[in-house]
Amino acid sequence: MSLNNKQALNVATVLTEALPYIQQFSGITIVVKYGGNAMENSEQMLSFARDVVLMKTVGMHPVVVHGGGPQISKLLGLLEIESKFMHGMRVTDSSTMDVVEMVLGGQVNKSVVSLINRCGGKAIGLTGKDANLLMAKKLLVKDPSQSAVDENGDDVGFVGEITNINHEMVRKLCDDGVIPVIAPIGVDEQGQAYNINADIVAGKMAEYLQAEKLILLTNTAGIQSKSGKLLTGLNTPKIHNLIEDGTISGGMLPKVQCALDAVNNGVAAAQIVDGRVPHSVLVELFTLEGIGTMIHA
Repeated sequence: MSLNNKQALNVATVLTEALPYIQQFSGITIVVKYGGNAMENSEQMLSFARDVVLMKTVGMHPVVVHGGGPQISKLLGLLEIESKFMHGMRVTDSSTMDVVEMVLGGQVNKSVVSLINRCGGKAIGLTGKDANLLMAKKLLVKDPSQSAVDENGDDVGFVGEITNINHEMVRKLCDDGVIPVIAPIGVDEQGQAYNINADIVAGKMAEYLQAEKLILLTNTAGIQSKSGKLLTGLNTPKIHNLIEDGTISGGMLPKVQCALDAVNNGVAAAQIVDGRVPHSVLVELFTLEGIGTMIHA
């Protein structure tokens, strides 16, 4: 079907607006956290896969870290295993860990890899167990309002925090034209697997790779005020104020903290974006306005 003059002009305008951003981002690394809540239907997943392939095609190095919380909860429900959360983290006993590995390392990871490859990309699926990609230790959460970790924190089971990332392997894959798709399962020196929050993995991956951007896709428009207004241009003091007054709470806490850690450790900017919006990654990267909540140092 041919385009009429107005449609053709719209296409040309979009491409022209995107050109300086394509030139600016060519050759740089962008870590995208693809949340399980952004995988609500096949059209959304296909839109995301096309975005990632386009990023690679124009010279960027996208690295995908995916979650799968809703998918894990669904299977736990079918198995009659109760889902419990503490401080925004899933409490993970041995039975839950088995389900986490099955869903993240198998079902979700392979689905994302397959879609990217169908769209013309060259994706490879990894978990933290592959080549010791994500080395981890047990996470002890101290305070929900601070996302702090110390030896006196609460034990949430086989939930881990990252001690090291084999970022050289990820970099080599990117340089070889591959799109790494990473499931957030870590491992310690004894071979024990750990469930790690995907936002935290994405943030740490962005730090180790010194990525230009960290994009966190979720099922909200971004960080919103208590009146529902979208907030952006946030930094450390502003975010601490929002945590103290309860505006940022629950599952948003680890998401915001990992974004803050990333931008305070060399990542240029982090963006919390609604993954349900078609082509949300491209809108964020290639338009002047962008979308979602930007967090900077």
